[in-house]
Amino acid sequence: MTRQQQYDRLFERLDRLFEAELDQVAMMATIAAELYQTFERFSWVGFYRNTGGRVLKIGPYQGGHGCLTIPFSKGVCGKCAREMAVQNVPDVSKAPHHIACSASTKSELVVPIPAGKDQLLAVLDIDSDAPAAFDEIDETNLQRLEKYFQTGGPGDTIGPTRQQSEA
Repeated sequence: MTRQQQYDRLFERLDRLFEAELDQVAMMATIAAELYQTFERFSWVGFYRNTGGRVLKIGPYQGGHGCLTIPFSKGVCGKCAREMAVQNVPDVSKAPHHIACSASTKSELVVPIPAGKDQLLAVLDIDSDAPAAFDEIDETNLQRLEKYFQTGGPGDTIGPTRQQSEA
């Protein structure tokens, strides 16, 4: 099965699971588990939530312990949060802004999860113990996850707007 087929099946499962789900933490936990179980090359999968004050806090994840708090000014996750743009780091040893939460990590992919216009809900952080583990297929498909967080409703935990976070 190709990676694209794996992603297609993953999204079919998530669509069924989230058909009537509005709780964003439940969705983050499910997404982290599904990604971690689907892709063997993912050694850590998790969300860092925008809690305001230009700070990301650990959210649902799979794998070893992650960093608990990451300021927007630090690391690949912080850069993703500041720029609201995907960060694909093929060799973390060559990224001066990388925070080494795990010594075994060789590459990292971080995807912003917006919650409306100019709002950052979280970033999805994926680490791999293999160098250059991520490519456009991963970037494109993982950006599709934002669709699950675009509907407001009971249980939503949308973070502050980007402007409020920068204040």
